Amino acid sequence: MISLLGKIFLKNKSKDTPEGRRAWGALCSIAGICLNILLFAGKLLAGTFAGSIAITADAFNNLSDAGSSLITLIGFRFAGKKPDPEHPFGHGRFEYISGLLVSIIIVVVGIELMTSSIGKIVNPEPIGEDWVLSACILGASILVKLYMFLYNSRVGKSINSAGMKATAMDCISDSLATLVVLISLFVGVYFDIMIDGYCGVLVSLFILFAGFKSAMETLKTLLGTPPEKEFVEAVEASVLAHPIVIGIHDLIVHDYGPGRQILSLHAEVDGKGDIYEIHDEIDLIEQELAEVYGCLAVIHMDPIETDNEVTNSYRMSVAKIVKTIHKDVTIHDFRMVPGVTHTNLIFDAVVPFAVKTDDKKLKKDIANLVKANLKDCNAVVQIDRPFTN
Repeated sequence: MISLLGKIFLKNKSKDTPEGRRAWGALCSIAGICLNILLFAGKLLAGTFAGSIAITADAFNNLSDAGSSLITLIGFRFAGKKPDPEHPFGHGRFEYISGLLVSIIIVVVGIELMTSSIGKIVNPEPIGEDWVLSACILGASILVKLYMFLYNSRVGKSINSAGMKATAMDCISDSLATLVVLISLFVGVYFDIMIDGYCGVLVSLFILFAGFKSAMETLKTLLGTPPEKEFVEAVEASVLAHPIVIGIHDLIVHDYGPGRQILSLHAEVDGKGDIYEIHDEIDLIEQELAEVYGCLAVIHMDPIETDNEVTNSYRMSVAKIVKTIHKDVTIHDFRMVPGVTHTNLIFDAVVPFAVKTDDKKLKKDIANLVKANLKDCNAVVQIDRPFTN
């Protein structure tokens, strides 16, 4: 259905463009609002016929889902706004906020369902005579929710929408919740055992787990997470494919929402090269990254010595020394400043987060190691932590 609606109303707009992405997100959100309102009406009717509090609670669960889809729709609307003086990086993160709001709604519904279920355990009620129609409505509801999960997860993945991914998780929770309610309905009818309340407790626990998990995933994105390893490797390969670049470090990806990413890195170049030629090549690399990966790229040039055997020898020695701290420690921006009584070795050391030692002590430890292994040398070290995995 979503594909057909896309062909009719969106004219097969590409999901890879910002405009197409927002259009598909809005279409799925509107479809979710309509379907959830229908499910709410159907389940409310079913709950009345069967005299089931659990079914009625499940109906209001769908009403909250309609609200969640409305929030997601608003999120897409705000995320598509152009940058302005107050928000120069755009409004893309509003979509992440909408995903968080959806997760909070899931948790609230889980708590409400838990309360209703406990009430059903304390005061069980018999199943109404018109339970067959209720069972049919619940069965149809499960199929509708599974379909909603499929289109939300498929489209959400293709447009990389945190809000739609959260909605897809909610659809799975709803399907399982309704399935348990349906099973409890049959058990009550055929075995005269009222287990609605107990099943409701189990379902509410699952809903709460799904809500908290979805919230944590969205919060991680809002707080900032490392870019995917495949993306980092692709960017590194693209930059290093240019002979002018000897090495790269301090690769950082700033995420301001889907389609609003800023990439920065340091590129090591030959310090004896023509600065104008190097700068021109760096500009071309920035343009290439912007075109290929759809993000703003900023590259800082780091000139290094490439033909100084003494400097290279000391660089290799220091690189070996720092690995006694941890096997994954690396160095960059290495320079030598000879003096009358000693030589300063100036460099940055990238220390993984697995090393829990604070930076101040790390500086002292590395300086002591260098002094102990390299005669008349002092280390002037800056500690960096990795921005990528």
